[in-house]
Amino acid sequence: MLKGISPLLNADVLYAIRAMGHGDDLIMCDTNFPADSIARQTRLGKLLRIDNVTAGEAAAAILSLYPLDTFVDDAAARMEIVGKPDEIPAVQQEVQKAIDKAEGKPWPMMSIERYAFYERAKQAYCVIQTGERRFYGCFAFRKGVVPPDAE
Repeated sequence: MLKGISPLLNADVLYAIRAMGHGDDLIMCDTNFPADSIARQTRLGKLLRIDNVTAGEAAAAILSLYPLDTFVDDAAARMEIVGKPDEIPAVQQEVQKAIDKAEGKPWPMMSIERYAFYERAKQAYCVIQTGERRFYGCFAFRKGVVPPDAE
C-alpha cells in the first residue's frame, strides 16, 4: 500500500500510466470488451486489469493520477450505444461524474461509434479491463501534461 494512491491501482497499471506520454490513449473497458485481443495490438502489448470494481470506481482511481489532455476535444470518450448514439446509460453517467470530479469542472465525453472505438483502442498505449459487467462500460482517456510547479 502507498499513501495517497488508490489501492485499486496495481503495480502494472501504475507502471503503464507513468510510462505514457502526452497524447497517448488509455482504454478502460468492461468485461465484455474483446480486451485481450485488442490489448495485444497496443503499444504495451498486454492486457492490464483492475478486477472486481465498476467502471466508475476504476475511472476515479485512474483519474486521481492521470491528467486529461486539454489540447484536444476527445480526451475523454465513451463507446456509444449501437442504434442509440445519444443515449447515456448509468455506467457512462458514473464515469462522467468521476471525470468531472477529477478535473474540477464539467468535462463532457465525446461519443465514438462501436467499431471506430475498437480501432482507436488498437492504437492506444494500453487497455485496462475492469470488473464492470454493465454494457457500454468502455472509455478512452487521452493523457495530458502535468505542468511545472509555480516559481
